[in-house]
Amino acid sequence: MTYCVGLFLDEGLVLLSDTRTNAGVDHISTFSKMHVEEVPGERMLAMLSSGNLAISQAVWNRLQEGVWLDSERHTLRDVPTMFRAAQLVGAAVRAVFDADGPSLRAQGIGFDVALLLGGQIAGQPHRLYMVYAAGNFVEATADTSFLQIGEHKYGKPILDRAVTPGISLADGVKLALISMDGTLRSNLTVGMPLDLLVVRAGTQRVALRKRITEDEPYFRLVREGWERALRDAYAAMSVPDWV
Repeated sequence: MTYCVGLFLDEGLVLLSDTRTNAGVDHISTFSKMHVEEVPGERMLAMLSSGNLAISQAVWNRLQEGVWLDSERHTLRDVPTMFRAAQLVGAAVRAVFDADGPSLRAQGIGFDVALLLGGQIAGQPHRLYMVYAAGNFVEATADTSFLQIGEHKYGKPILDRAVTPGISLADGVKLALISMDGTLRSNLTVGMPLDLLVVRAGTQRVALRKRITEDEPYFRLVREGWERALRDAYAAMSVPDWV
């Protein structure tokens, strides 16, 4: 499995993914689930994936070669808007389903894929989408300023409580890492290292791209500090007077 999260903030985007892929308890591998298409100053788009690795890789390769959309062949390097980019990713998902779906079904394998697409094209606002296995998608908004795919339930509570569009990108990175740490702690199918991407609104370029390993000092600080803060908060709360 996997866990990917995207934060849609006024200042830009924070995207974080793990790298664990497993096909059983004795077949665990590391694959990046973050793909980036960047023309600095003109466009920056990133796609994060969960589900069947072969499907998500096929989707990305089709996007590189070109996908038919409304009788025209496009890639992420030439679509005119982020909305059209999300449509293109959906079309690529459906194309992979048309090609591989019957064979997967014959083997008793479901068509399991979910994608996050975020970025900005010059002259337009930054946007963040979640694309489903059917090729349709939803968009993050000021009311719902983060999207998750994969094993999302463990990392969701902190985001529900703390993420608002107005927080800084730095705070967004911190919250995304806390969310990921909660998932790593509770689910063995999600694993290190992590891939982090930060995009500052209005720049159409990667502001920060970082591979985070177990040895990363700041991630250890977040992990240990959050665990200690939770214990302290629990200890500081009074017990019920009816116990």
